[in-house]
Amino acid sequence: MPPVVPPPPARPPTSSLPVQPPAAPAGPPPKDAPAGAAPAADAPANDSTPEDTPADDTPAAESKQTLLKAGFVVAGLVVLGLLAWWVAALIASGTQQAANQTPAPATTDSASPSAQATRGELPLDGVGALDYQLGDCFENFDPEATESRVVPCTTGHSAQLVAVHRYPESDSYPGIAALREKGREICQGAGLTDAVANYVLMQRNAYPSDTSWEQGDRRVDCYVTADKGNIIMESLIP
Repeated sequence: MPPVVPPPPARPPTSSLPVQPPAAPAGPPPKDAPAGAAPAADAPANDSTPEDTPADDTPAAESKQTLLKAGFVVAGLVVLGLLAWWVAALIASGTQQAANQTPAPATTDSASPSAQATRGELPLDGVGALDYQLGDCFENFDPEATESRVVPCTTGHSAQLVAVHRYPESDSYPGIAALREKGREICQGAGLTDAVANYVLMQRNAYPSDTSWEQGDRRVDCYVTADKGNIIMESLIP
């Protein structure tokens, strides 16, 4: 019979512990070794750090990276906050400057009566024609008179001033035809309420003569008048 070959030994178990080198045999050191040198086998195997373990994988390095990232985030938030404050300050400054600017005066009165300076308690007698204000209501109005009685628009009246145009002081006298045409123009552009349908009304213009122009009269007026009596009981403009 052929000889029986024994089976190979089982694979030895592995371990996570460092492998210790075998001990050197006892005896005198080799001739080429310097005197007093310790055998290499006496050095412990765990005195060195494995070369395949990066230093950045240590907990201390990870903590340092986390702190650096947090610092960058905080710095970015501070910069964004300062930028937002600067933009808000610029907007507020521009708004304040715009509010402080005075608009140029317009040559045509288009403000509502509430924007006009008040004269005090109405009715008021003896108001001169050059002192009429946009929205004034007149009792027993006479377009040829130099003075009129101004009354509240909620009481009976026969006329209301609904549009005014003022020429610049530097202009020369434009002539009757041009003044009459300007009167028609501002009457057509006057915004009237639906209350005009409650009455029979007419439009009248008043404009300066060459003599009153030389005295400083630069206004052209448009009135809405009733056909008879003080029958209007409300304002005819918004």
